[in-house]
Amino acid sequence: MLFNRQRCVRLSPSRLEKARTAIAEVVGISPDSFSVVLTRDARIRELNRRYRNRDASTDVLSFPTSRKPRSKPRNGYWGDVVISVERAAQQARRAPHGLYQELSWLMLHGVLHLLGYDHETDRGGMARRERRLRRRLGWE
Repeated sequence: MLFNRQRCVRLSPSRLEKARTAIAEVVGISPDSFSVVLTRDARIRELNRRYRNRDASTDVLSFPTSRKPRSKPRNGYWGDVVISVERAAQQARRAPHGLYQELSWLMLHGVLHLLGYDHETDRGGMARRERRLRRRLGWE
């Protein structure tokens, strides 16, 4: 499921849904097993403050349903990925790629967090996996 909860940037839901489905396929989970919420910068900052005690905006947050890293949740639902479209647009303007590429990369990053990967503690393992998956998806 894809939920667009922002109105700052006009987006094509079908294009983003294709990316979400491709990500699910490449990581081996059902597209129905996670949702993506597109939101504004202020909302993601609020969520970051509330759930991570970090009073700052960020580009993507993940809310896994399981506390056990890399263990399949009982109900089959991995969790929710929340993306700041405003932040993604800023990052895309500074990068050599467009907004949809940036949103797709953030979606993939968030899903890897749902699956238990943690770039803050894994000494580059998540980043390597993310690069391999981007290549498999034809996004690099």
